[in-house]
Amino acid sequence: MMSKQVSQDIELSIVIPAKDEAGSLPFLISEIQGYLDGYFDYEIIVVDDGSRDQTFTICQQTLTQSAAPFLLIRNRKPCGQSTAIAQGAQLANGRFVLTMDADGQNDPKDIPTFIQLARQRTEMDFCIIGHRQQRQDSRWVRIQSKIANAIRASILKDDTPDSGCALKLLPLRTFRKIPYFNHMHRFTPALVRRMGGATISVAISHRPRTAGDSHYNVWNRAFAGILDLCGVAWLLYRTRLPEVERLERFEP
Repeated sequence: MMSKQVSQDIELSIVIPAKDEAGSLPFLISEIQGYLDGYFDYEIIVVDDGSRDQTFTICQQTLTQSAAPFLLIRNRKPCGQSTAIAQGAQLANGRFVLTMDADGQNDPKDIPTFIQLARQRTEMDFCIIGHRQQRQDSRWVRIQSKIANAIRASILKDDTPDSGCALKLLPLRTFRKIPYFNHMHRFTPALVRRMGGATISVAISHRPRTAGDSHYNVWNRAFAGILDLCGVAWLLYRTRLPEVERLERFEP
């Protein structure tokens, strides 16, 4: 693990889980810098989740040339996207946490919109999530995603048309209240609503993958998520939110 010193007033922590993304990360990091440098105080946290390529080395070379603070973590063995995201968020320093894929399909030009929306929210807990327009994936991937989103929406009532989108922004305190389990990142909107928070979907652009391969298939998109979906549905069913009528604090 290596890092560059963090300033005291970081507004945004960008957490990027990566596995075998040496071909896309340098350009993505450069894009982030191009859109945010001089406008927002931010840090970049990359979690190399057991890559077999040169992801860590190339990220190290790219980030050390950056003016922004960064944290670079390498896991000895792959732990999964949810674990990598949780690792990054636990070490984040920003007021907000934004997650995005390392493959370059999320466009960093959408990040300023997310930040501006976050600044306007009055709720304690919320999740701003992208709704990918004109998706640049194969027809088979789009079909899988559409089915998965429809099933999740019908069961979880998360009011989110694209809950599988990786581009999400939450207050750091909100993220740290979400219960951790493998694949939790797929259910973030529902888990935020479980704590009484709001979900806001934002239309975003989507780009074709230019390097590397997708790590997801029909098994881990659909069938492997059935148990998780049942577990989250149970959590929602068993949750009770108190309505505080009055609170008084006395100090001697």
